[in-house]
Amino acid sequence: MIPSLIFWFALGALLFTYLLFPAFLFLISRFRQITVQKFGPGDQLPVVSIIMAAYNEQDVLEEKIESVYRSTYPSDKIEFLAGSDASTDRTNEILERARLKYPSFHPFFFTQRMGKVKIINTLAEQAHGDILVFTDANVIFHPDTLAELVASFKDPHTGLVDSHMQHQGIDESGISRQEHAYIAWEVKIKHLESVVWGCMMGPFGGCFAIRKQLFTPVPDTFLVDDFFINMHVLQQGFYAINSLTSRVTEDVSNDPWVEFRRKTRIAAGNFQNLKYFRHMLLPSRGARALCFFAHKFLRWLGPLWIILLLLSSLLLFRQGVFYQIVFLVISAAIVLTLADFLLRKFGIHIVPLRFLNHFMVSNLALAAGCIQFLKGIHSNVWQPTKRHQSGNRD
Repeated sequence: MIPSLIFWFALGALLFTYLLFPAFLFLISRFRQITVQKFGPGDQLPVVSIIMAAYNEQDVLEEKIESVYRSTYPSDKIEFLAGSDASTDRTNEILERARLKYPSFHPFFFTQRMGKVKIINTLAEQAHGDILVFTDANVIFHPDTLAELVASFKDPHTGLVDSHMQHQGIDESGISRQEHAYIAWEVKIKHLESVVWGCMMGPFGGCFAIRKQLFTPVPDTFLVDDFFINMHVLQQGFYAINSLTSRVTEDVSNDPWVEFRRKTRIAAGNFQNLKYFRHMLLPSRGARALCFFAHKFLRWLGPLWIILLLLSSLLLFRQGVFYQIVFLVISAAIVLTLADFLLRKFGIHIVPLRFLNHFMVSNLALAAGCIQFLKGIHSNVWQPTKRHQSGNRD
């Protein structure tokens, strides 16, 4: 009896977070969509403060800064605050040159490693804009990125707006195609959460905007600052939405080992946020609780559901064909994931197998991140993801 209950509960949790909830959003979006006022021609636009922390970003920094100042947004409405986290490459030199070239560019040089959170908290306090735009050094703006990102802030209900992340550098030799597909699917879900209830479950972090009055400093040891900021906006009763027209470009991750470490770090940060915002799961929070529970809570516990399914289906193996199929499918997924790693070493890339690998390894990273969280997190000092990755690993 108990193995059967565990089996169906775990299976239901996986189906609900990955299939049923997205299907429900697609269905309800046909009948319900919020209306958000936008700035138009002749409207007085707010001052925007762009905030960026950088550590050893010489490969992408010049292109990033130039992309901001090619913006169609009025130049007298932009200030750019960039903090170098004790960089040891040419990052500081590039920031100094930008300061001389652009009067609204303000670099800050930290002589000891601070971590991203401490830097963005410091820069946000120094910012003069009504709208804060948090961005990463490797995320390149399109000319209309800022205008489209800021447009929805005409609506007094709008508290946070996420950009639409697009990718370059897709390579069949690694996981970039699978990572791109996953992020594209997440964009659709978050956009639907936006248009139906205005409660997007977290921006992608590379570029998003928030009203300065709603910004809450992120705890120093938190690893995922963007989700913390997003949830505080929702907690205060404002919309957090996704803008598909505010496009930015990023070099998509391709090395599975680099991506595993990044996802593990993010997972640990997710569990920090889950503990902090657990009250947002209460039914009294309405649609915010539903999205948090269905989109994040159940998915973050994915490794638990998979383990419970494997064990319970093994115990129920002789009680029906369905249990046997589930056990064999999960077992095969584990074996095929290992096989994909071996095939990759011989230069053999099977796309469907790589998608399975991506799903299983992402859940493994969630498990590793949970363990890291339980052991305790005392620093958020980070290393940037390797830029322009190749699919090969030494």
